[in-house]
Amino acid sequence: MISILELRNIIELGFLPLRCQCTVSHDSSLTVKVFDPDSGRVDLLVTGISTVRLTSARAISNLVGELRSELVANQQAFFISGGQLAGQMPAKL
Repeated sequence: MISILELRNIIELGFLPLRCQCTVSHDSSLTVKVFDPDSGRVDLLVTGISTVRLTSARAISNLVGELRSELVANQQAFFISGGQLAGQMPAKL
């Protein structure tokens, strides 16, 4: 079994060169934040990730791959919307 500290480290390293912060909740679930390198804004926030099935390198790799896909989708949606965050009105010129 992989320790929670090792698991956090593997996930965070999986997002290099981006900055990733992986934290553990009181119920042993994970929260993953990935930050935009230029602005520091959170580009991906996923909470409540169960660690029960993250017992192999393949399972962790699959999780990182899924999270990277979500990150790309979020970034594309952000740029398509003209750089506006969800729920914000576009700035008037």
